[in-house]
Amino acid sequence: MKPQIFEPSHELKEFVWCYWNLEADKDTTPVKNTIVPDGTMKLIFHYGDTYRHHPKSGESIVLPQYFLIGQLTQPYIVEPLGVTGSFIVRFHPNGFLPFTTKPIKDMENAAVPIAALFGNEGAEIGEKILSAIDTAERIRLIEAFLLKRLTDKTTIDFVVKSTVETILTANGKFAVNELSEQNNINRRQLVRKFSSVIGLSPKQLSKTIRLQATLKTLLTKEVTTLTDVAYENEYFDQAHFIKEFKEFTGLTPKEFYGDDLKMSLIFDSKT
Repeated sequence: MKPQIFEPSHELKEFVWCYWNLEADKDTTPVKNTIVPDGTMKLIFHYGDTYRHHPKSGESIVLPQYFLIGQLTQPYIVEPLGVTGSFIVRFHPNGFLPFTTKPIKDMENAAVPIAALFGNEGAEIGEKILSAIDTAERIRLIEAFLLKRLTDKTTIDFVVKSTVETILTANGKFAVNELSEQNNINRRQLVRKFSSVIGLSPKQLSKTIRLQATLKTLLTKEVTTLTDVAYENEYFDQAHFIKEFKEFTGLTPKEFYGDDLKMSLIFDSKT
């Protein structure tokens, strides 16, 4: 089940990373999927059957047909309840703030109904996207909706934007002190800005991006040993690598890299 990926228009490129359309064949057997943190927030529209979320503790819940998934700091386990048909708007790490008045931090690890964010207009765009005839129409609808809401660009924080670009370029291998010095800003100020704009601290975003780079190494390269992977991605040692890997995926690197790769819904930070 591979997604189709589409670029946003020039007007939204600063905020939206890409659009995904994900469909499964009708004879595909539904299995649980792990969404691994990738540092981005996403609007998700299930025009097919919806999904069930299995939290680490407590009872599972059926997800809405359309919702925002906030910043993830842990693996997010979902299970399709039928045939998958999903349209996803993937924002840049700092890209969703201009479209909402709600605190970004409050959305962490949560599926927020779109109506709770945008009121009746949110419910209306949700229904329109569910009934759209194809991906092109879904993109046209969501872009018109987002552009209508993008009336004030003063919410763009250029220090945060620059720091995010540095983190992405370096695959998360910069320390927070280096990031604050590079942007000539106090560390505490930078952490506060990140919390309000992105919903993560610079350290959390860096860890997430480094993990995504590590996953890409595991999935695209000939891996001699997992120790080599750890050092290539600048983890302190093997124990540090295993701890962070399990924190974000729910698996040890050895379990992940076994015969059965359990990564059917990883949102790759470089896509």
